[in-house]
Order: sequence, then C-alpha cells, then structure tokens
Amino acid sequence: MLISFDNVFKIYKMGDTAVHALDGITLDIEKGEFIAIVGPSGSGKSTLMNIIGCLDTPTEGTYTFEDKDISKLNDNQLALIRNRHIGFVFQSFNLLSKLTALENVELPLTYGGKKGLARRNRAMETLNSVGLGDRLHHRPTELSGGQQQRVAIARALSTDPPIILADEPTGNLDTRSGREIMEILKELHGNGKTIILITHDINIANQAERNVHIQDGKIVKDVKVVG
Repeated sequence: MLISFDNVFKIYKMGDTAVHALDGITLDIEKGEFIAIVGPSGSGKSTLMNIIGCLDTPTEGTYTFEDKDISKLNDNQLALIRNRHIGFVFQSFNLLSKLTALENVELPLTYGGKKGLARRNRAMETLNSVGLGDRLHHRPTELSGGQQQRVAIARALSTDPPIILADEPTGNLDTRSGREIMEILKELHGNGKTIILITHDINIANQAERNVHIQDGKIVKDVKVVG
C-alpha cells in the first residue's frame, strides 16, 4: 500500500481547549489512484493533506508511507520523502515573483543537486509538457492565473515524483483555466502518477476516480466515481 492511515487523530491545543482537526481517520490510497479528498472549509482536509505530504505528523494513530511509519522518521528523512516522492501544487501557485517560469521550475532541481545544463533542460522539458514552452522567460506577473498554475505543476513535475498532491489547484482560476488544469492532472494520472486532489468543489472532485468526503475531521463517505 502506498499510503495508509490507521485511526489517525490530529489534536491542536487552543488555550485549555483541544480541537480535533482529524478524528479517527482510517484511509488507504494505492499507487496509481486518482483520488479527491472533498470537504468544506474547516473539515480537516488541509490537515489531512499536510500529514499525507509529510509536512505534519499525527497526534495519535499511524500513518505509513510505502510501509514506513512516518512518526518514527526524523526531519531529514521526512524532507527526503517530500523531495523525492511528492510534487506539491497549491491554490496560490507559490511562485517566486522575481524569477522567470524557467527559474521557478529549476528550483527543486537545484535543491536536488542537479547541475547546469541538465537542470535547465529538465525544466524546459517539464514546461513544454504543460504547454508553456513559449513562456520560459516570463515572470509570474506576465502570466495569467492558468499559466502560473501550469508553471507550478511543471515545478512539481521537475523531479519526476510518483505522487502529485494538489491543494485546491483550480481555486483561484476561471472555469476554462480550471478545466485545462484538470485535463493536465488527468493526463498525468494516465501516465502513471498517483494524484491526490484536495477540494471543496464536488464538480472538480467528480473528475477523479474516487471521492473521500471529510467533515468535522471524520471520513463520512468514500465512493468510486462513476464516469
């Protein structure tokens, strides 16, 4: 199993009050799935995403990633999983405004130790794959929202991670741009990537193959999407 949650709780202390952001989550995600985690604001879906992405750890329960118990790993080991196995795509794009599209996509490759020409060629390849081969030297402010999100996807793809974790990737986009981003995610899934999509929008969620509905920190429904 790629990802497995066994009775996971995430509890935050706010003064004397304990807030259960996750309340006994049990969930398995297999390699190659296209799954949407759906819920309203405050449902716990972002907390779940942070734990899946090894940005946070459970308060109680077990999260295993490729049979490794995440709670037993140190910060360097968690960073290694994030860098090698997971490509992150965020609602707000998270691009550096002073860098070009190409330079933004090169960043994870730089951190990964890829040098010079090999790094540049890989960044160009991923930008071409999302249809932005003619926008390499544009800065984020010179790109539309849809184009910025494509740069963010290219950046996530640059290290060729097996998993794409996308948090509300269409949330800041118009309908047409959102549709184009979903088509890219579907294509990536068709090429063998595991896609984990976080969204509040059931119309977006229904483009995945499986919907896990979360409310008040609990899974309330887990269904296959009938195409």
